Amino acid sequence: MPAVALAVTDGMLHYELSVAVEVFGSDLTHVVDPWYDFTLCGNAAVRIGRFHLEPDHGLDHLAHADTVIVPGWADTDVAPPTELVEAVRAAHAAGARVASLCTGAFVLGAAGLLDGRRATTHWAHTRELARRHPKVTVDPDVLYVDNGDVLTSAGKAAAMDLCLHLVRLDHGSANANRIARRLVIPPHREGGQAQFIATPLPAPGNHPLNELFPWALERLNEPLTVEDLARQARMSTRHLGRHFRHVTGTTPLQWLHAQRIRHAQELLETTDATVDTIAAATGMGTATTLRRHFHRSVGVPPDTYRRTFRP
Repeated sequence: MPAVALAVTDGMLHYELSVAVEVFGSDLTHVVDPWYDFTLCGNAAVRIGRFHLEPDHGLDHLAHADTVIVPGWADTDVAPPTELVEAVRAAHAAGARVASLCTGAFVLGAAGLLDGRRATTHWAHTRELARRHPKVTVDPDVLYVDNGDVLTSAGKAAAMDLCLHLVRLDHGSANANRIARRLVIPPHREGGQAQFIATPLPAPGNHPLNELFPWALERLNEPLTVEDLARQARMSTRHLGRHFRHVTGTTPLQWLHAQRIRHAQELLETTDATVDTIAAATGMGTATTLRRHFHRSVGVPPDTYRRTFRP
């Protein structure tokens, strides 16, 4: 019976914690026998939102588990408790497989378990994770990352994706599929986080490109070039590139491409327009070109995206 320990302290996210309890802490011996030997590990009574938890063991018991789950950390601006970080590090050193859910990746990062590895977390926190832990290769697009002994998931529902992945590794795909059916969820989701990330427009402000952005957004169906943008902004292409890098963090052409994809997402969500029509409206030219760039940027084809997000 594989032992799974859930590390709990004050300041964690209750949704991700409950996902782990539902998958590993439920009695599912009618599906797989034996199931998991599941324990809550914390050094004292824990308050998580409106919930109070009484741990079964102290954090030092994490070192006895085969798998350690670290739920999301609510306030990423606050460093996780030293006792939690040290207990997770010790469990990994003792041979445990360690998995974080959502912003639990910040705990693994503080423990040094992500250094030299690829990892992910909720898309809204990937930049901060990368800034705080520069030795980590942070992937903002995927639902989860499996490094064998260290795993990380993206935000919220992706916690369930990772938990089912662990079940799939331990008990096979057929049993993971049976658990997914019981939970009324797909056993595997297409694409990654990219389809859920809104591409923000630069905040309005007093900068030289303030009038250029709306002008370009009204002409996404046209084959705009860097020269067109520079001419409209009344500056050289090199000067334009410097301003774009400062304001948007990217180049003029990359920004244009992102806005075309964003507009395509809006049209797929809110209209019945065909992919050919949307390709023309977004300056992609043909449906084939739109499908290729959309899939590469968002992680799923346009038709799949529409089925997911169309009311």
